Amino acid sequence: MHKDQAEGAAKDMGGKVKEAAGKLTGNDRLEAEGHMDQAKGKVQKGVGDLKEGARDALKK
Repeated sequence: MHKDQAEGAAKDMGGKVKEAAGKLTGNDRLEAEGHMDQAKGKVQKGVGDLKEGARDALKK
């Protein structure tokens, strides 16, 4: 597993927590930050997936 995959997954989870907290408290800004963190996490995880795939392809 590439570090970007792990960090991206962590950002995604943190974003879900922020989003839920924003919804519970009625804080639209916190909810929006949660959505942004999730998007950033998914992109970072995708980059890690690409790096992992490239590394695996080079090993063959």
